[in-house]
Amino acid sequence: MSKPKIVFIGAGSVVFAQKLMIDLITFPTLRESTFSLVDIDEERLELVTRVTERLKEQEGLPITIEATTERRKALKGADYVINMIQVGGLKAYQLDVEIPRRYGIDQTVGDTLGPGGVFRALRTIPVLIDICKDMEELCPEAIFLNYTNPMAMLCSAMNRATRIKNVGLCHSVQGTARTLAEFIGAEVREEMHYQDEDSAFFYKPIPPDIEYWVAGINHQAWFLEFRYRGENAYPLLFKAMENPEIYIQEAVRFEIMRHFGYFVTESSHHMSEYVPYFRKNARMVEKFIPKRWDYYEICRKGASSYLERIKRQINGEEPIPIRRSLEYCAPIINALETGEMVRINGNVENQGIITNLPHGCCVEVPCLVDHLGIHPCQVGELPPQCAALNRTNINVQELVVEGALQKKKEYIYQAIYLDPLTSALLTLEEARIMTDEMFAKERDFLPEDLR
Repeated sequence: MSKPKIVFIGAGSVVFAQKLMIDLITFPTLRESTFSLVDIDEERLELVTRVTERLKEQEGLPITIEATTERRKALKGADYVINMIQVGGLKAYQLDVEIPRRYGIDQTVGDTLGPGGVFRALRTIPVLIDICKDMEELCPEAIFLNYTNPMAMLCSAMNRATRIKNVGLCHSVQGTARTLAEFIGAEVREEMHYQDEDSAFFYKPIPPDIEYWVAGINHQAWFLEFRYRGENAYPLLFKAMENPEIYIQEAVRFEIMRHFGYFVTESSHHMSEYVPYFRKNARMVEKFIPKRWDYYEICRKGASSYLERIKRQINGEEPIPIRRSLEYCAPIINALETGEMVRINGNVENQGIITNLPHGCCVEVPCLVDHLGIHPCQVGELPPQCAALNRTNINVQELVVEGALQKKKEYIYQAIYLDPLTSALLTLEEARIMTDEMFAKERDFLPEDLR
């Protein structure tokens, strides 16, 4: 039995932390792990500790549970560090979305690119680098598994500023694979009850006859191959697009496929923020994204219902469901511990993996994982039009990372000038005024050199 020490930083993200812990215990070889829970919010830390203890009791697990507000104490001797922090919390996130909205930039999510993604990166990069510096001292061989956005900017900054092995993890590849399977009518052989839409998204399996090869950048990777029962399934997907009921579910992504030739990994809500084509005015938003989905509002209003469910589980009023999600974290750790190879899509440094994207940028590519490590697969060239669209996002990402690491505010202004959505809606002067306001209002959440 493996007995790794797994540190959860930001474990106060109770629902997500619980999901990953359940995934881990579904692998028999990981049931003697140490779960070391870290959060600066003592109330949230107590909550996640209690639900973990309830999980241990319910399943009769031999796991060891630690809980602390002191990060360095938890990191000593760690084998894996899972990051899920949100620097500044909902208060900072509110500023990320509400300030740009007053200037006409309506970000439905605002955590990856755009003004919101840029300022989230500025808040988070210094914290992640501090964590990695602690790891270099206390657990230099540990692997850092990052779930925090903006994924590409954070992983790029860590790659440039630290020696810690890291991989960025997302669920958009596997989630999109299952969505595409549904669009073409692929058979799902395993049926189960789902409590809500989120449960269905995270736990509904991908049909076994679906195969895919996906590469690009986080939240904008491309289904370069999509097969059903061994045959190219793109003709089925183009046919499905003709059905209005299917088309309207992902109108933005279908339009990208129509004009660029390939389906992209992130939802229409997200993808509409990364390109200049769909959010120019309210009429266009209504046409392409008719169902409003505001992630800040979801976070603000939805947390209480999830926490009530957690509290009922702690009190033994309802069981904790044990089922494996689509997240990659647990299969990665199992493969590293046992050598049972698994293929995932991870966010890694581009060391010639995708040859027509910038060297050193962060790319999302297929990776094989075994007991020797995480091995990115060679992709070669993306279709030129896909690489070109990726580069419009990478331009912003690289300037933000340079600005954060070199403490150069002017790079941040220039990154926002180059943001595809901002540049579609604002003049350079308007973008600068908006960025000035964001610097002023978010001052308390930013590192001192960038205030």
